[in-house]
Amino acid sequence: HVAECAVPEVIKINNITFAYEGNDKNTLDGISLEIKPYEKIALVGYNGAGKTTLTNLILRLYDVKSGSIEIGGRDIREETVLSHRERFAAVFQDFQIFSASVGENVALSTDYDEDRVWKALKSAGFDKDLPQGLRTILLREFDEDGLMLSGGEQQKIAIARAFYKNCPYVILDEPSANLDPISEYELNHAMMKGADNKTVIFISHRLSTTRHADKIFMMENGKIIESGSHEDLMNMGGKYAQMFNLQAEKYVNGSET
Repeated sequence: HVAECAVPEVIKINNITFAYEGNDKNTLDGISLEIKPYEKIALVGYNGAGKTTLTNLILRLYDVKSGSIEIGGRDIREETVLSHRERFAAVFQDFQIFSASVGENVALSTDYDEDRVWKALKSAGFDKDLPQGLRTILLREFDEDGLMLSGGEQQKIAIARAFYKNCPYVILDEPSANLDPISEYELNHAMMKGADNKTVIFISHRLSTTRHADKIFMMENGKIIESGSHEDLMNMGGKYAQMFNLQAEKYVNGSET
């Protein structure tokens, strides 16, 4: 029997600062935000704004220098690292696909629940035809008939892992970097629908995907400079609106790949 997915609680980030070793300057500089249960949150901003660092701290890959991160009112440092991380599924850009069956790749186990794997693949927008169903072998390392996948399809397998795992929180760091804008939009739509029982924090540099978020936090130089829904931020006419309009212009001119 698989443990039921725990119910998400409030994630509260209280005035945190953080600097990488050997750095005098703080990568994060006094960040506070609150994420309500089941919310879909987007972190946006140019490279070096501190988005990935923030998600790394939420996962406790590092600990904050000052301030605190609480889940359900408890400091995450009060939990064991393992029990804390069990609550999260994370997909990073440098995910790995294994030369094993599709089912094993999604569940990361030889023992898996078929219905849950199919559901996870659907939530990740994976719709490639699988000749042997979930037993279809991926890659050709061990099987010359192994199914080769495009970068985008591999990414969807990695995202399906996050949906398969019974946990209340999902972190997606640029999960759709390999996709064209239309596939990316569809993927985000599928993911948000598939994650209705989870809290999702996703990092994106392509702003067409952030429209689906309940709330967007725009980061710059380790601080949050704007927050609100896509509509709020567009109406504000600040940095987010500027970044969005710049990207929209590229799509219109057809120069975005």
